Amino acid sequence: MDLTRQLQHQVTCAIADRRPLKIIGGGSKHFYGRDSIGTVLEVGSHQGIVEYQPSELVVTVRSGTPLMELEEALMQEGQMLGFEPPHFGPATVGGMVAAGLSGPRRPFTGAVRDFILGVKILTGRGEVLSFGGQVMKNVAGFDLSRMMAGSLGTLGLILEVSLKVMPLPEREVTLCLEMPPQGVLEAMSRLMGRSLPLSAIAYEEPFLTIRLSGTGAAVAETAKELGGDLIDDGDRYWRELREQTLSFFNEGEADLWRLAVAPASPLADLPGRWLLDWGGGQRWLRTTAPAEAVFSTAQAVGGHATLFRTHGRRDQVFQPLPRELAKLHRALKQAFDPQRIFNPGRMYEDL
Repeated sequence: MDLTRQLQHQVTCAIADRRPLKIIGGGSKHFYGRDSIGTVLEVGSHQGIVEYQPSELVVTVRSGTPLMELEEALMQEGQMLGFEPPHFGPATVGGMVAAGLSGPRRPFTGAVRDFILGVKILTGRGEVLSFGGQVMKNVAGFDLSRMMAGSLGTLGLILEVSLKVMPLPEREVTLCLEMPPQGVLEAMSRLMGRSLPLSAIAYEEPFLTIRLSGTGAAVAETAKELGGDLIDDGDRYWRELREQTLSFFNEGEADLWRLAVAPASPLADLPGRWLLDWGGGQRWLRTTAPAEAVFSTAQAVGGHATLFRTHGRRDQVFQPLPRELAKLHRALKQAFDPQRIFNPGRMYEDL
């Protein structure tokens, strides 16, 4: 159901009243980011696959469409979303893009933004604008469609998105190797540097878990070479990692942090437990360390940290921005949402 006109009317009224809006789709990412205030703008009923061309590997879908519904439609055609997005509940396509989160396959296929071909958005000026299209184009300057990925709705309301899709692999297997933490980063780096049919690498002491995806022959040959134990229900492991239902994510009261760093970066000297994903590029940390310590540690190795889940306050969530980057963020917010109508404060206090 296309609710563009109704949503545009609601936004126009909010602009006239200078009334902030809190965008809600499926509500599956409510825990992520800072607390935001405002009148709820419900977009979950703005649903439907607008156009799907399996032979062209392109799909256009409205933002309120359940992510599960889209994935089921793709699976019927032997295709998938290559960035393997987490759901965390009744996720919608718009929430998927706005959160900008990718699953274990991300280092080998790309992130959410890499699969976005175009978007239609409703701005904080009440305008409906379209960027990009259904074919990849190289343009100078900002790629405005990809900027919606990870913006948490602060730049505008996503109405539609066009995405590249991928064929399902012919075969997938999951291997498990026991390995001490000393040297595991080097081991993952060596694997990542080889021409192997890898699609996921994760480590939680003492097990290194590897997923192979590709043709039957290539997967079988690589599995034989690497050795280890074959996990019968490998799909379940990667799903539980992606959806954070592994025991690591649910035991104890410590905060859950996500550190995005270069895969070969040494493990930070912080108290707590680690789970390494993306071959070491995405690191999950359960810790009671203060936010300042985690932020400074990530920055010291050229990365950034995000407070993902906490039982405490959510006022220091995202890595503080350098001055020039903060200036750029404010300029984008001013251009798209000058009255700060959409999700004010969801990312940073002044955005």
